[in-house]
Amino acid sequence: MADDHGESPSFVTRVHDGVHSANPFKSHEEHSRRAVNTHKVLTAVSYILLLLTAFYYTFNAPTEGKHARRTIWGQNNAHPTPFALNSIIVSIYWLVLFILQIGYNWHLYSGNTVYVAAAANVGSHFVTSNLLLFGFIHLWVRSHFWLALLLIVINFFNLSAAYFRHSTTPRFIHIPVVSGPLAWNFVALYWVGAVAVHAHNLPARIVANIFVWGILVYGGFFLVAYKDYTMGFELSILAAALGVAQFFTKVIAFQWIFAFTIMAVLFLMSVAVAFGQDPFKRGEIVSEDRERAPLLADN
Repeated sequence: MADDHGESPSFVTRVHDGVHSANPFKSHEEHSRRAVNTHKVLTAVSYILLLLTAFYYTFNAPTEGKHARRTIWGQNNAHPTPFALNSIIVSIYWLVLFILQIGYNWHLYSGNTVYVAAAANVGSHFVTSNLLLFGFIHLWVRSHFWLALLLIVINFFNLSAAYFRHSTTPRFIHIPVVSGPLAWNFVALYWVGAVAVHAHNLPARIVANIFVWGILVYGGFFLVAYKDYTMGFELSILAAALGVAQFFTKVIAFQWIFAFTIMAVLFLMSVAVAFGQDPFKRGEIVSEDRERAPLLADN
């Protein structure tokens, strides 16, 4: 098609426009039927793949490999680092996410084009996250901790991009696909990283006593800047998982005290934001628009 000067777009321009429109991570107000069908297949396959892998390796250890082979929580218990987590709390956390993700997948079949577009817009991030976590589990249970950490780092950037690029998705999509996995992924950076560096001695615990406050800072950022109480609640649950595990690992220590303090502060801040008693009125970036946006309707 010719431009205003009667000249056809250059080959480079056409290629750029084609790549831009084909970008699977780009937001679209509407998606073609073919694109939606592709998302339906990929999200379902990647979801089932991760679900089955997570359940299998929760109860079974690998039977092959040269390194130590343990279940997901067997590795956690074998490495009592300052960031070891409570298996029951985190397992329930992920079980709830898996259930909510069924609802996310259902929205790709909705007759509401707004919800279909919202679900499809984060679909590529969801599929990527599932595949990265699938690979992470296989590496983690086989004691390839540095490679496992690498996948967690990559997924952190993937989920962060999903959060900041699609900040107006409905909460019933935002929680299971974006904020829930992102909150866990942030804590997993500490969890897996501590195992990778063999953080078992006193100096490591002292450093951990400082780094643990990063959970409060991270959660506080989303509460203050985005008024996102879902991140606050999710991180408070994971802080509780850390506190419980650390209490039973080393009673005479600061780590579990700090973890429970972080849990309480995040929980109270999240309740305040959720019920409109936000102590941080200034610094608000998108909360009012998020509340008014049709994609954020809870019903």
